[in-house]
Amino acid sequence: MPEDIMMRPMRRRRTAGWLVAASVASLGAVAIWSGLPYVRTAAFLLDVAGSTSVWRAWLPVRLEVVTVRDLDVPTRDFPIQARLYTPAHTAGTPVVVFPGIHAGGVDEPRLDAFSRRLAGTGLTVLSVPLPDLRAFRITRRSTDMIEDAILWMASDRTRAPAGRVGVVGVSFSGGLALVAAGRPRLAGRVAAVVALGSHADLPRTMRYLCTGRLPDGTLRPPNDYGAAVILVGAVDKLVPNDEVDPLRQTVIAYLIAASLASTDPATAEQLFAQVRERGARLAEPARTVMREVNARDLASLGRRLLPYVDELGADPALSPDRSPITTAPVFLLHGSDDNVIPSTETPLLAEYLRAHGNAEVTSLLTPMLTHATLQSHARLADEWALVRFWRQVLVTAVLP
Repeated sequence: MPEDIMMRPMRRRRTAGWLVAASVASLGAVAIWSGLPYVRTAAFLLDVAGSTSVWRAWLPVRLEVVTVRDLDVPTRDFPIQARLYTPAHTAGTPVVVFPGIHAGGVDEPRLDAFSRRLAGTGLTVLSVPLPDLRAFRITRRSTDMIEDAILWMASDRTRAPAGRVGVVGVSFSGGLALVAAGRPRLAGRVAAVVALGSHADLPRTMRYLCTGRLPDGTLRPPNDYGAAVILVGAVDKLVPNDEVDPLRQTVIAYLIAASLASTDPATAEQLFAQVRERGARLAEPARTVMREVNARDLASLGRRLLPYVDELGADPALSPDRSPITTAPVFLLHGSDDNVIPSTETPLLAEYLRAHGNAEVTSLLTPMLTHATLQSHARLADEWALVRFWRQVLVTAVLP
């Protein structure tokens, strides 16, 4: 769930490039076999994955030179740091990218690589990490900031001549972006929304993270990281006032360590050791709560948090299926085995959007992804489905 673009720690699995990826060489073969319209898409996916396959070298796709500039985006609360990627020759609709829950900012390597590669296709890209998601909080303010950032970008006719932008939201920011896109101020401003591994209903997703129970009653063990994120927002309900801040800061330190587990395990383990020491110094009951976090005792921690999930997620601004919908085209991509935001959320989200009048909803559940991690093995049919999905996104929605 540290999404930022869905960035959860996963040990013993090969981490893919930020967002989506298909680093298998057969993607290049599929693209060549299928014809030129799909070559650009296959090259994009291979590059996002960091592939060094010989197939990528054979794909005749030229990337634009991209310049990068950091800037502040004004919002109703305060300016937020963003990064603008401008290709030498622009084409298509500008895109605003909102990463998920992750402490990293615009310099986060996977976010930077994805945004830079997307700009290499000729799109102007604005990368906007949200302050509250960087602090492991899912808040209405993030939805408001998404709305403000989209409007700011779309209103700049030098960057968005048509007055519209595409939107990419990862993990929880994908759900929040769909809420923002349905607000009146953004009517006609959104060319398309791409939501990657996103939620439809926040309380339902939180209940899954606390219990492992899916809407149909089946069980799938959730990632304990998700419960720790819920805990950040629920600390004041579990411990006395003087213990709230020490416990919250210790949980955040744990989440930062966990977000490094797959990319820098040595540093992560050092940070985990420091977190255990900090936890042992907490007063009760905060010490016991933190012991459950460190032990990944989801059964105990989930029972503590479950009574509060409806309250924590009650605001309609946090759930697409509790809010007015966008009529812009929507593309939903989800890993079929995702154990942070379960893949059952995407069909429910697609159903809600269609039932309320959006006829342009495209969705794909794929075994190639978990939450933000590429599986080691994939069938050609799954690779081809991913190419077709992204071809629709890039060609139909944002590229000429």
